[in-house]
This record gives sequence, structure tokens and C-alpha cells, in this order.
Amino acid sequence: MEIQIKYFTDKIERLRYIDGKSDWIDLRAAEDVQLAAGEFRLIPLGVAMQLPTGYEAHIVPRSSTFKQFGILQTNSMGVIDESYCGDTDQWFFPAYAVRDTVIHTNDRICQFRIMAHQPALTFREAARLTRPDRGGHGSTGRA
Repeated sequence: MEIQIKYFTDKIERLRYIDGKSDWIDLRAAEDVQLAAGEFRLIPLGVAMQLPTGYEAHIVPRSSTFKQFGILQTNSMGVIDESYCGDTDQWFFPAYAVRDTVIHTNDRICQFRIMAHQPALTFREAARLTRPDRGGHGSTGRA
């Protein structure tokens, strides 16, 4: 599958897979950002993409983002559908800082993958579900 991409800066590395490690693709801060504890900021990621019809991008923090930068993604997971595809539709990471932090241009702060839209669903009400109970919320035990 080929995706058209526009870069808003030459200061970030071009998107690529990290060979043999994951099918998620890292996204980078497109500018230096300084945040104080309790501050919110949309961090520009320096890219816009024209996703194919029927697909969306899921954006989540990298596993090290909180540890390294002390930021949380405020919407937990970002979803960008194929309608957000114009020439100025830059992607952003909505960040909330829990401590004072500095993020530098080209720091890897989040990752994305492209997924097909969920198929159309219908719901049929049932008085009883026939599969066995798993044991309720939290039933898989502690680590």
C-alpha cells in the first residue's frame, strides 16, 4: 500500500519501519517544545498524509514516552481518518506534562499504524449470552 505524505519540515527524519522490531512507525516532534508541569500543548509531528479510503491511523505514545518526557497523550489514542488529508492537515500529539520537560525537534514521542475501518455492525439483543463466564472484571489475576 502506498501512502502520500507531506513533510512540514526538513528537521525530522523521514518515516520508516524499525527493521524487525515492530509494524508501528515512530513519529517525531517537529519543533522544540518546553512544557511546565500541568501544561497542555499540541505538539506538531511535521507530517500530513493522504490515507486510502476505508483506512484510519491510530496514534499512541511510545512505551518510553512517559518515562523520558513525563507527558501523557490527552486523548489516550488518536484516530485520524481519511478525511483529514488536506495540504495543511498536519498531525499533532496532544500532550499533558506531569513534570517540567523539554522535547527536542526529532525526538520520537509517539507511533502509529494504519488500520482498515471497522466493518458495519448490527446488534441483536439477547436475554442470555451462551458462552461460559470468564469470572468478571479483573479475573485474570495479578502479575
